[in-house]
Amino acid sequence: MNSLSRQDRVAGAVVGSAVGDALGAPFEFGPAGVYTARFPDGTGTMCGGGGWDPGEATDDTQMAVLVGESLLERGGLDLPDLFDRFRRWAAGDPKDIGLQTEAVLTGGDPWDLAAALHFQINGRAAGNGSLMRAATSAVYFAGPRRPDADARAATMDAARRIAALTHGDRAAWEGTAVLHELIRVALNGADPLAAVPEALADVHPDHRERWAAVLAPDWHPDRATEFNGAVWPCLGTALWALRTTRSYEASLASAIDVGGDTDTVAAVTGALAGAVYGLDSIPSRWTGPLHVPLPGYGARVLRTPELISLARRLDDRCADADPAEIQLP
Repeated sequence: MNSLSRQDRVAGAVVGSAVGDALGAPFEFGPAGVYTARFPDGTGTMCGGGGWDPGEATDDTQMAVLVGESLLERGGLDLPDLFDRFRRWAAGDPKDIGLQTEAVLTGGDPWDLAAALHFQINGRAAGNGSLMRAATSAVYFAGPRRPDADARAATMDAARRIAALTHGDRAAWEGTAVLHELIRVALNGADPLAAVPEALADVHPDHRERWAAVLAPDWHPDRATEFNGAVWPCLGTALWALRTTRSYEASLASAIDVGGDTDTVAAVTGALAGAVYGLDSIPSRWTGPLHVPLPGYGARVLRTPELISLARRLDDRCADADPAEIQLP
């Protein structure tokens, strides 16, 4: 790994995720090869399309911002507050919102029951919606001054709690926990791909085998058994894109070229690649047009400087952050 500063990596993770989201959004539900077809010279731009303006971030980044601001303003993980922020956003008529997330947030059930009740009724809740918003919380709970084992446990526990607000299937909790841990490792300047086995060791035993399969070094998106709107191939594709490329820009191109749920797959890839390669690796032609509207919060729009500030404030506050003492099922 190169000798980037932690500040560069922290900003890279948050901005990198937002850039991936906005870059991938116009290609959502497109076929494999969609990015190469649009940019045959390999120089992609924030082209807009599919209802999105050039550089406009989607629900992925909007929810990540809400997570980060709740953590900062509440001084830690306040799950009822975070759920209320999500509900206010959902009521603000965002351009896009996942069907599962929308059902949980608009159903009128209490914050600590809504996702579980939805899962109980529908039996399906392993979408990638908890992965897409994880960059900000991963930075906050990275805990740079803790022993690795303690830091890993803390960040993975926090990830599960945040995921469980909208996703009742533990598969989504465990995938988000792994993503948190891999971002933590990258922020410390180590190789997140080499950290996969240790992260898997902390995955719930009922879910470890399936996660080990999609995060294996020889896994390829062609081997996915579900659409990449599901949590397993989404994170698997992000690791594959990171493993098989050598730059932030190339990793996003590969992730989007898989097709399907391109905004979220690219957001997850962008968080990891941004933490590995740092803020300066993200092309200015992507960071310049980037903007994040916040439905339900007036006319607020965050741009790259605000995202950098958010990332660095989260990192400043993260050293002793602990998840709330709330039991998971």
